[in-house]
Amino acid sequence: MATKELVVYVDGEWVPKSRASISVFDHGMLYGDGVFEGIRVYNGVIFQFKEHLDRLYSSAKSIRLKIPMSPQDMTAAIVETLRRNALKDAYIRLVVTRGAGDLGVDPRLCKKASTIIITESVDPSFGLVAKQKGISVIISSVRRDAVDATTHEIKSLNYLNSVMAKLEAAEAGANDALMLDRNGFVSEATTTNLFIAKDGDIFTPPSTAGILPGVTRKRIIHLAKELGYPVIEKGITPFDVTNADEAFLTGTLSEIVPVVKVKGIEVGDGKVGPITRKIMSAFVNIRSDPKEGLPVYETERVVSRR
Repeated sequence: MATKELVVYVDGEWVPKSRASISVFDHGMLYGDGVFEGIRVYNGVIFQFKEHLDRLYSSAKSIRLKIPMSPQDMTAAIVETLRRNALKDAYIRLVVTRGAGDLGVDPRLCKKASTIIITESVDPSFGLVAKQKGISVIISSVRRDAVDATTHEIKSLNYLNSVMAKLEAAEAGANDALMLDRNGFVSEATTTNLFIAKDGDIFTPPSTAGILPGVTRKRIIHLAKELGYPVIEKGITPFDVTNADEAFLTGTLSEIVPVVKVKGIEVGDGKVGPITRKIMSAFVNIRSDPKEGLPVYETERVVSRR
């Protein structure tokens, strides 16, 4: 029996994945002019949904992009897309572009923004090998965009900065890359936030380092504190990372990924450390809790919770 093709929401319509499209004149495609969110669904619960949706609208506000849907209508469309695809463990890619204009850069010629909702199935064991063994990273020569430039505080469609660093990591035989800010402090990895542990304390770069204020990062900070670990936001140097007891990355899709080697140097003993393991275990226990997000299949509660 053939597998039913997933549907994608595009500007008010649900169309088969193979036919989902936007205009070639869309400024999202031409100039990376738009914003997006990546969101996980665990056993029918959209994890940290309000936080992700709030960040989408904040990013849009920062680039003067008017999202053509209210948060309530956006919520209903996301839930309906998941339900039409019968997904309970999934990844949501929510995209809002500036819309179709012309070949010029002026966004005022784009009459209306476009909204796209993509949902894909994700196996709960996704990334298990990386979580068990850890990954290696380099220190990229590509600097993270400054907060007074195309800041990554805005989750925009322009990820060329990260793409170039990821290519550099692949060429070096590493899994990912840590990126420095303009002052030489570690900012984050290409699509994830960084944490290190030293002498029982946990450290993570501050927003001034040009990081994306990750939704998972924020939840992990609270989770670590609930487990009794002090979490300090401070400038982190490459020296700090290579001399840490443990290091790990956090992100929506990857969750928590241990870093066991930085530019060929083992972090700690080169294995996944006890603090990282404890946080990973605690995260698994909370991620599908209805209190942590929005239950998709409790129809009567979907709209009222916004």
